Amino acid sequence: MKQVRKRLGDLLIESGLITEEQLEQALKEKGENQKLGDALLQRGYITEQQLIEVLEFQLGIPHISLFRYPFDQSIMNLVSKEMAKRNLLIPLKKDGDKLYVAMADPMDFNAIDDLRLSTGFRIEPVIASKDDILRAITKCYEFDDGVEEMLSGIIENEESAEIQTGEEDSPVVQLVNQILQNAVQQRASDIHLDPQETKFIVRYRVDGILRTERVLPKTMQNVLTARIKIMANLDITEHRVPQDGRIKIDLDFHPVDIRVSTLPTIYGEKIVLRILDLSSAINDIRQLDFNKLNFRRFSQLIQRPNGIILITGPTGSGKSSTLYAALNHLNNEQVNIITVEDPVEYQIEGVNQIQVNTAVGMTFGKGLRAILRQDPNVIMVGEIRDKETAEIAIRASLTGHLVLSTLHTNDALGTITRLIDMGVEPFLVATSLSGVVSQRLVRRVCRDCAEEQAPTKREIEIFAKRGIKIDKIVRGRGCGNCNMTGYKGRMAIQELLVVNENIRRGIMNGEPLSKLREYAIQNKTIFLLDDGLLKVKQGWTTTEEILRVALPE
Repeated sequence: MKQVRKRLGDLLIESGLITEEQLEQALKEKGENQKLGDALLQRGYITEQQLIEVLEFQLGIPHISLFRYPFDQSIMNLVSKEMAKRNLLIPLKKDGDKLYVAMADPMDFNAIDDLRLSTGFRIEPVIASKDDILRAITKCYEFDDGVEEMLSGIIENEESAEIQTGEEDSPVVQLVNQILQNAVQQRASDIHLDPQETKFIVRYRVDGILRTERVLPKTMQNVLTARIKIMANLDITEHRVPQDGRIKIDLDFHPVDIRVSTLPTIYGEKIVLRILDLSSAINDIRQLDFNKLNFRRFSQLIQRPNGIILITGPTGSGKSSTLYAALNHLNNEQVNIITVEDPVEYQIEGVNQIQVNTAVGMTFGKGLRAILRQDPNVIMVGEIRDKETAEIAIRASLTGHLVLSTLHTNDALGTITRLIDMGVEPFLVATSLSGVVSQRLVRRVCRDCAEEQAPTKREIEIFAKRGIKIDKIVRGRGCGNCNMTGYKGRMAIQELLVVNENIRRGIMNGEPLSKLREYAIQNKTIFLLDDGLLKVKQGWTTTEEILRVALPE
């Protein structure tokens, strides 16, 4: 096996997909039983498709896309769902005494032997991507069409709903687990359960875009709602007021934390589940997609002993990820880090995290005041919502603490006016604010179907206006791996404003935003639109995505 790993590394270097240094790094840092391919994937050095193509060439085993594969349901009983999931494989077809099986790792000889013994067939492996196989397992093994009829028959009266939502093997419980599992597999950030007049719709937000996953009959609305409320410890008898809760669950052997919010509408309760996949949390500032200048400036800002650093942007723009990555970077035994959050999203070892609880009067302001008596070095405030919190945070930063927090504003300079509009003295803003990061998330071009194209006339104009020359644009054609969208995964675009002497003086003298903007330009600030366009030039995203989140001036 050692030799195969070595050969895989050599092949990837020969095909120009990775460098010698990246291979050494992956070999040094990979887990004990982790395969080299998985270690390279985890670091983003290669895509799954590139790995499959190299394996295909190396092992002489064909690869297959399962996106629209016509599965033969009659052979699914040859391989149990548990075995399929555990070994990431799925049977495709029978041919005489051969059974063709799609595998994520065709070198898993133990799994092949087990299959041969349990089915009595000769096993012919083909390679498919991990995501493809997981999607196919969900589609073929987990009852999909039958479940609607089965449930709509059972749920005619409400009394039985109570029984069904509590039993672990009841169809309702299985259906909810399936909805959650599918969402995690598709890397959804949110699940929306929308009640309508005649139906109940399940939608997933994947890479920032909402799409309908399935439409369920109206009769299933009450039991599904009840089941989710039971899981989140909410009051199932209360339908008239919004409720918030939390579900902790293990899906496919990794922990997932889910925030639940219910909202009464005219057709019943709408539920939104925010998925926090603990295994995919960003905990390294190098993964935040900063360009070189911004990365250097951000690293210097968070190393300062005091001052306030704000991360701004609309809901769902990755502010929390940036905050947590910064905390992880600062987290060591010589530093006392305390946070006050609403709610605590990711738990970090070695960091003291406080949950806001307005029901008992534990507000951001009260929590912050208490924190200051706990001898902290670094304070993280989940969000600055009012003048009281802003003023305590600013005073904390002036008394020798590093304060990190978030604010809802559109750009970095707008943050200064927002704080002053909240009623904070311009003098306090000027002396305490060290820097502001404004960020948005955009979809990444799918690396498996990316192709170069000539830019349109409009694109050339947009780039020229910002002083950037462009010869080619990269767009995704659409393939099975990205659900025919041409995009897979997301990345951040940022604007980082470092508050220097000129800006400080400008704030104190009440100078207009246009003047502050000139100072920022003199300080080589890269604005949101420019950072986005530079990332388009590098082939990571598209102009449409940048214009969707950052308007040209």
